[in-house]
This record gives sequence, structure tokens and C-alpha cells, in this order.
Amino acid sequence: MAKVKKVKPKEVQLLGKRIKQLRQEKGYSSQETFAYDNGYTLSYYSRIERGEDIRFTSLVKVSKALEIDLKTFFSSGFDKLK
Repeated sequence: MAKVKKVKPKEVQLLGKRIKQLRQEKGYSSQETFAYDNGYTLSYYSRIERGEDIRFTSLVKVSKALEIDLKTFFSSGFDKLK
């Protein structure tokens, strides 16, 4: 029996890219440093940026760590992502 590959919706992938964009704008070039400074394991935070594990509660927690409210998070920045 063939293994079924999970397909991530494009919108979820864009959330991860937006989080990465904001992390870098905050001056964190490293996922590892951001994760450590904000109480995440690297593997968990990496999944968030890849769009593999973005629950609403995770998004709220990450947005607080990035010091951005959800309205601002969703209102701009997505147009710069591919």
C-alpha cells in the first residue's frame, strides 16, 4: 500500500513564510536563536515556519513573541511572499 503524502494548503504555507519574514525583520537570522529566546524547541518552531504545525494558539504565541498583533500580521506583508 502506497504511503499518502500530506499536502499543506497554500494558505498555511504562506502563514509560515509570513512568520519567517517577521522573524528576519526582527533581526533574527537564525530560527534556532529565535526559538531558544522565546521558549520553543527548534524542531517545533521549524515546523511552524514550514507551515506544518500552525494552530491558532501557536500563531497567537508566535505573534506575541514577534511583538505584532494579529490584525497587523494579516493586514500586510503577504504580498511580498511567493
